[in-house]
Amino acid sequence: MDLLPDICDQFEDKVQLIDVEFKNYGGKVCFYGEIVTVRCYQDNSLVREVLQTNGKGKVLVIDGNGSCQKALLGDQVATLAVNNQWEGVVVYGAVRDVGAIQNMPLGLKALSTSPFKTEKRGAGEQQVSVTINTQIISPGDYIYADLNGVLMSKELLI
Repeated sequence: MDLLPDICDQFEDKVQLIDVEFKNYGGKVCFYGEIVTVRCYQDNSLVREVLQTNGKGKVLVIDGNGSCQKALLGDQVATLAVNNQWEGVVVYGAVRDVGAIQNMPLGLKALSTSPFKTEKRGAGEQQVSVTINTQIISPGDYIYADLNGVLMSKELLI
């Protein structure tokens, strides 16, 4: 499904392209929702914590500082996201267990993969504005993703 071109045609002045070459890893390639954020570096403790909450209508944006050394999400954490009805996850970093995740009904975009798990120190921040490739992404804004890329908007458009 090509959602983003239609959104751009109709709401060009209300959307901004997140100018990063994300790859698709989830079983759901088209997803959108209200942004929830986590900023963490090689520690996915907060990612797991957030995805244990109700995610209906929400997309988690994880700022892993672009590091692909350790995966911030794997199949166990992705299963939490599915079970708690998250629409999707966008990872500015790496993921793992992509063979299993590609069959899950979850939108997942990330920079790359890494077979290494993260440390569990409880480090990071939730619900803060994050910067991805010079673009500020704030909790409560909206994200739209499909095979054409990732857009964000201050308001729900569809």
